[in-house]
Amino acid sequence: MSDTEYVPKRRRVRSPSPPKQSNESDDDNYVPYVPVAKRREEKFAKLQSWGVRSGRDRPKRPQDEAEEREAELKEEELKKEKARRERTLLLEAQDVLKKKTEQDAKKTVDEKADEEDAEILEAIKSRRKLASDLELAKGIQYTDPLTTDWRPPRFVRDRKPEENERIRDKYHILVEGDDIPPPIESFRDMKIPQPIIDYMKSKGIKSPTPIQLQGIPAVFAGRDIIGIAFTGSGKTLTFCLPLIMTALEEETKLPFVQGEGPVGIILCPSRELANQTFENIGAWCGALAQSGKYPQLNCLLCIGGISMSEQSHTMNKGLHIVVATPGRLIDMLEKKRFTFNNCKYLCMDEADRMVDLGFEDDVRNIMSFFKRQRQTLLFSATMPRKIQDFARESLIQPVLVNVGRAGAANLDVLQVVEYVKQEAKMVYLLECLQKTPPPVIIFSENKNEVDDIQEYLLLKGVEAVAIHGSKTQEERQYAISSFKTGKKDVMVASGVASKGLDFNDIQHVIIFSMPKEIEDYVHQIGRTGRSGKTGIATTFVNMNTPEQTLLDLKYLLIEAGQKVPPFLQSIEDPRVAQGRSLSGCPVCGGLGHALSNCPKLEDTQRRQMASHRMEDTGGY
Repeated sequence: MSDTEYVPKRRRVRSPSPPKQSNESDDDNYVPYVPVAKRREEKFAKLQSWGVRSGRDRPKRPQDEAEEREAELKEEELKKEKARRERTLLLEAQDVLKKKTEQDAKKTVDEKADEEDAEILEAIKSRRKLASDLELAKGIQYTDPLTTDWRPPRFVRDRKPEENERIRDKYHILVEGDDIPPPIESFRDMKIPQPIIDYMKSKGIKSPTPIQLQGIPAVFAGRDIIGIAFTGSGKTLTFCLPLIMTALEEETKLPFVQGEGPVGIILCPSRELANQTFENIGAWCGALAQSGKYPQLNCLLCIGGISMSEQSHTMNKGLHIVVATPGRLIDMLEKKRFTFNNCKYLCMDEADRMVDLGFEDDVRNIMSFFKRQRQTLLFSATMPRKIQDFARESLIQPVLVNVGRAGAANLDVLQVVEYVKQEAKMVYLLECLQKTPPPVIIFSENKNEVDDIQEYLLLKGVEAVAIHGSKTQEERQYAISSFKTGKKDVMVASGVASKGLDFNDIQHVIIFSMPKEIEDYVHQIGRTGRSGKTGIATTFVNMNTPEQTLLDLKYLLIEAGQKVPPFLQSIEDPRVAQGRSLSGCPVCGGLGHALSNCPKLEDTQRRQMASHRMEDTGGY
């Protein structure tokens, strides 16, 4: 250790500061809020104690008046805010409800019903119009319809509007739209090639039907069209003939080679209807080619259940026309077997089904493959107001051609409604088959019942075939071909055969089980009484048939001037007791119920909920 010792430094210990004494002056600085009125009284009292004249005696300065006004406004705002806080939301809701009740009391029953229907329609209204995703995303909108080279004859162009209206009234044609092309009463004046006219004459078609004499000129002129007409009135020819003429024009200008086309597409909701349309187009195109004056047009059938390789000879050429069901068409487009780069014609047969819940997304998907503006045609015998409004929003300056009320029954069909107990249906069915000679179609909504009816008829020695959605495509094609050729006398079918199928010389249709939706009934009885011929439709009803369906049937019979049996007459409409007017349902077209009771709407909502549950549970 060194001589110098280490002396540690002494740390200064800081004495704790004395506790801070509370300062009374801090409390004195606090000034409580004093209302304006009280401050004014205190100020007035102080002035009086000084011997100064009161405010009434001396004139106020502008600055004082401004301060007082500002203070008064603030005080009023505070009072209002306090009142607003004291007023609860419950009181406000009661006031709103009271005002609504007073307004509702002034409205009539019909006005209330219309408002309810409008609310339901708004709730189920489609959010997007019928257009491709690209057009919707980019905001592409077409304002003018397509232009064509077709012109009606001069004497037709020179007609006065009154003369055109007289012709439409003569054939009971209702039209809506701007700049509507004139009706033409002759195929020759429509400038249709002579080979097709000769072929139609050989099939007994000598002059256009009402839907054709107005619809064909409108389509020839390039207009989008909504076509509504009775079953068996010639709608297929109305939309097929202009497509054939368009394809013929394109082929004549420059022949198609492999990979080109199609010019137009026809969408159908069922394979059977697509196959029938394909056969009709093939016959008309064949008549053109056989004349030797026109080139051969290639048509492709694109439906599920068949091998597309069987049509490879058509696929290896340029395509002019494609007839398809949505599912198989999407598959072919995604595989790029052909494209819609030059496609400018789209027709949907049974359009109310095509744009309904089941196919609407598929139709939008198909439209996304179009690269240009197209002419869009929608045809059906039953097109409710909801579908019509939706179509008007989606089409470009559409022309609505309506022959009769949308959803009305064919007037050429004698409708017979009979009350038959469930256990007696099979026996009575044999009696009904004796009314007319074959062929006869029997409809049932249940697939198992279809098979049971066929088996019963076969046991009784009746040559019968059956068709429904669970059968293979080969079985379905065999049933239809054997029935059409007369090998089989009776065809038992589900709803798959009720839409658009055309059978020759059917005099009798038996509806074994009445469908819930009245528009299905209209399509089913429409398999007879086609092309100006008459037919009979016998319908079995009993206690199992919903009363609302029976009421729809009652009004349909009254509208068509048919005999209404006593048990249907006895069914009363609840809307009459409520004092409401009777109008058709905008969703299904039924006359016997309001929108709130529509069976089609209920079924649609049920399917939507089921699909949502499938998505939530991963499909299990």
